[in-house]
Amino acid sequence: MKGKIGLVIGLGAGYVLGSRAGRERYQQIKTQWLKVWNLDPVQEQVSRVQDFAKSQAAAVPGAVWTGAVKVVKAVSKSGTTPGEKLDGAIDATKDAAEKVADAKDSNDAKSDGTMPPAKPVGSDSVTPKKKA
Repeated sequence: MKGKIGLVIGLGAGYVLGSRAGRERYQQIKTQWLKVWNLDPVQEQVSRVQDFAKSQAAAVPGAVWTGAVKVVKAVSKSGTTPGEKLDGAIDATKDAAEKVADAKDSNDAKSDGTMPPAKPVGSDSVTPKKKA
């Protein structure tokens, strides 16, 4: 219920502000946003976040895939009873979970699980543009 109320209020506020400000004001806001977005310090932080996300996401899928294959093989063994298949699947799942955790831990050890510290933004990193 709270979500619906918030949605209605948000839509109403957006409609009122949008209709009063008009297209011209929207273009001004968009232009200012793009100026900020394209600043070098902002783009450096964006690339740092992207690199961090890629490095964190790269280690886990391989371990998950290997684990899933082992579980499927354990369940599909022929000539075993359903109880043995279940035990094999449980063991394979535990092994797979440990390998995923190990992959995550080894990746965290490389990057400490956190993003590297941000470079301080000094007066030399952003040079104001001279108006012609």
